[in-house]
Amino acid sequence: MKPQSISTSSRRQVVVGLAGLSLATLLADPAKVARAAASLQTVTAKTPSGRSVSAALAMPDNKPAAAVILVHEWWGLNDQIKSVATEIAKQGWLGLAIDLYGGKVGSKPEEAETLMKGVVPAEASETMSTWVDWLRQNPDCNGKVASIGWCFGGGMALQAAMDRPLDATVVYYGNVARPADELKSIKGPVLGQFANEDQWINPAMVDGFEAAMKQAGKMLEVHRYDANHAFANPTGDHYDAEDARAAWDRTVAFLKSTLG
Repeated sequence: MKPQSISTSSRRQVVVGLAGLSLATLLADPAKVARAAASLQTVTAKTPSGRSVSAALAMPDNKPAAAVILVHEWWGLNDQIKSVATEIAKQGWLGLAIDLYGGKVGSKPEEAETLMKGVVPAEASETMSTWVDWLRQNPDCNGKVASIGWCFGGGMALQAAMDRPLDATVVYYGNVARPADELKSIKGPVLGQFANEDQWINPAMVDGFEAAMKQAGKMLEVHRYDANHAFANPTGDHYDAEDARAAWDRTVAFLKSTLG
């Protein structure tokens, strides 16, 4: 498959009908978010180093099916990310929302920053690879596994694809400042959702990512929105409902094309 890079502006016609509307409706209602999160099953696994890790699993109606690993924002594995796992399951895939903070969740920016800075990269990689292996050994999974992450989790979702061969990866405004040599280990295509007004994951970083992925010979589809960082988070100040819906619809379309 030839390397490809696609850039688009925001507010174009969405590509998957009403898929994003159901997610937007869910995330706008805290009570529905809490109920959705409570419906997930807690699962545990042991890493090769002997650490015990946990995640929240949402199951589709029909199995075996492909699986999607969800990596949380800098806040930690909260109900919002768990509820997105239920939407993944509604699309027909296993949704596994993993925890890289050991059960801790921040409610204030300074708490989230402390938790994020406390992550040991090698341990995070081991945790994600453990869950990829766990899913591929799970009889309810057909062997196909993708990753998706937001903010802190966006960069981690990309790292997961570098550590294990994944069938697809979706990065929402995550740190993608990676050299081409590191990206060469990626096997499946990558979808990037970025914001033009983002001062952290800025357009210059995205430009560099596109160039590095092209140099590495990897498939990349990029969408840039006239929005700010965390535009898909309805609990934040930068939430943009239209762009969030468009990004989710594109995410679902991308995963359907790669996972089936």
